[in-house]
Amino acid sequence: MKALYRLLYYLSILLTSILAGFTLAGAFAGDASPDGFKLMPFIGLVLPILLLANVVSAIYWTVRWRCWVFIPLIAILGNWGYLTRVLQFPLFDSASQPNTESSFLKKNERDTESALTIATYNVNSFNHEHTGFSCKQIAAYMKELGVDIFCFQEFGINHEFGIDSLRTVLSEWPYYYVPPSSPAGESLLQLAVFSRYPIKEEHLIIYPDSKNCSLACDIEINGRTIRLFNNHLQTTEVSQNKRKLEKGLRTDDSQRVERAALGLIDGLHENFRKRAVQANTLKQLIAASPYPTIICGDFNSLPSSYVYHTIKGDKLQDGFQTSGHGYMYTFKFFKHLLRIDYILHLSLIHISEPTRQ
Repeated sequence: MKALYRLLYYLSILLTSILAGFTLAGAFAGDASPDGFKLMPFIGLVLPILLLANVVSAIYWTVRWRCWVFIPLIAILGNWGYLTRVLQFPLFDSASQPNTESSFLKKNERDTESALTIATYNVNSFNHEHTGFSCKQIAAYMKELGVDIFCFQEFGINHEFGIDSLRTVLSEWPYYYVPPSSPAGESLLQLAVFSRYPIKEEHLIIYPDSKNCSLACDIEINGRTIRLFNNHLQTTEVSQNKRKLEKGLRTDDSQRVERAALGLIDGLHENFRKRAVQANTLKQLIAASPYPTIICGDFNSLPSSYVYHTIKGDKLQDGFQTSGHGYMYTFKFFKHLLRIDYILHLSLIHISEPTRQ
C-alpha cells in the first residue's frame, strides 16, 4: 500500500511538471509561425484551459502542503503577458498613465478629458432577424456609451431590412463605409464602419482563398487624420468540424471517428495558417500607413496567438490594457474563456469592446 502511495505521489509530480511545461510553452506561442511550429498554435489555443488546470494544481499542492506548488505557480507567472491581456486591476491598469501621443485624438482641445471612443462588434448578421430590432438595440447602447466610430463585422444586409433602414437606425453616425459583400464575384463576410467624423479614403482588403476580409479608411478628426483598419480574420470553422466529429461519435465506425478528428485538427491548422498570412499582410499595411493607426475587429485568435503578436507588434497598445478593467472575454460561448476581438492603437483612447452576439 505504501509503495502504491509513493507511485501515485511521484506520478502527480510528473503530471504537474508536464502540465506546467506545456503551459510555459504557451507563453511563446505568439512567436511561433504556424508553418514552422505546427503544435504551438494548438497550445496557444488551449492556454486558458492550461492556466486553469495549473490553478487547480497549485491548490492541490497547497492543500497537501508540498513544495511542488512552485511548479504550477511558475507556469502561471510565466504567462503574465497573456494574463494582463484578459485581466486588468487597478494595481497594474495602465489606463491612468499619461500618454504623450493622445493629443491628436481629443475631440476638443479645450476639453482635455474627452477622448475618441471606438467600438467593435461582430453582430453575426444581426442574428439573421429581419425587423431591425437587434440593430436598434445595439445603436441605442452605442449612443449611450458615446461611441464616435463603430466597426461592424458580419454586417449582414437583407432585403427586409436593407442599407437604407440600417442608415436610418445608425443616423447618429452619418459617415459610413460599407464595402460590397461580393466584389469581383467573391462572396465575403461583410464589414462596415460608421463614424461621427468624415471618412476621407477607403479601401477593401481581400485575402486569397477566404471569405474573410479587412478594410482601411482614413478618418479626419478635428483636422487630424487617423487610419482605421477594421478586420474579420479567417473564421475558425470549429462549429462545422465539431458537428462532423459528433456525428462520427454517434456511430460505431472507429475509422469514421478518426477521420473526423483528423479533419478537425487539419481544419484548425489550415485556418491558423491562413490567419497568419492575413496578419503578416496587415503588419505590412500598418507599417506603410502615413497616419496614426487604429486596428480593430474580430481576429478569431487569442492574445497568446501568432496573429495577435504579429499585428500588435512593439508599437501598438492593447485597448483593454490601456482602458479596460476586470476580466475581458468577447466570445460568449465556451464558458466565457475566449477573447478574440480587439482594438489596438497608438494613443490612449477610451475603448468599448462589447461581447459578440
